[in-house]
Amino acid sequence: MAPAASRLSYEAGLASLPRRALSQYLRLLRLYPVLTKAATSGILSALGNVLAQMIKKRKKENRSQKLDGNGPLTYAIYGFFFTGPLSHFLYLFMEHWIPPEVPWAGVKRLLLDRLIFAPAFLLSFFLIMNFLEGGDPAAGAAKVRSAFWPALQTNWRIWTPVQFININYVPLQFRVLFANLVAVFWYAYLASLGK
Repeated sequence: MAPAASRLSYEAGLASLPRRALSQYLRLLRLYPVLTKAATSGILSALGNVLAQMIKKRKKENRSQKLDGNGPLTYAIYGFFFTGPLSHFLYLFMEHWIPPEVPWAGVKRLLLDRLIFAPAFLLSFFLIMNFLEGGDPAAGAAKVRSAFWPALQTNWRIWTPVQFININYVPLQFRVLFANLVAVFWYAYLASLGK
């Protein structure tokens, strides 16, 4: 094959990469919905922690400091075992418990998410991350006392419009992915509250 033709086929293959990746993701989502959402949550949670570390590194004078590999691993474990599977079942529960034909279904789901699920999720985040990081239970409790309320207020400000869109306009099978994409930045914020 001539070099120009080879380059053209390479570029055509590269251009179709997003379409092929989406097709593969949709296939995995159909075959293994919980595992696919868990893996996606793990990867994007770890990415959020890397982002937080990079932001912290930029703010400090000593930019030669290396990234901490334990942070992304801890966030990946949290995302894979907790965020992904739990979110999958919470969205299914909301869809079943408050079907779309119920009057004000979107508002009711949003209130359920913001007033019940969000505080419980955030509290579990602080407790589980303290455990995964090998933290002292007393220090974890102190962290919850000092950081929970400000983090919950920020959660309500940021996540309420996101969840309104997610619950009302995003198809059920994509809600965890949509939330995970926003959560990259949310986890960067939460990681910035740590250490």
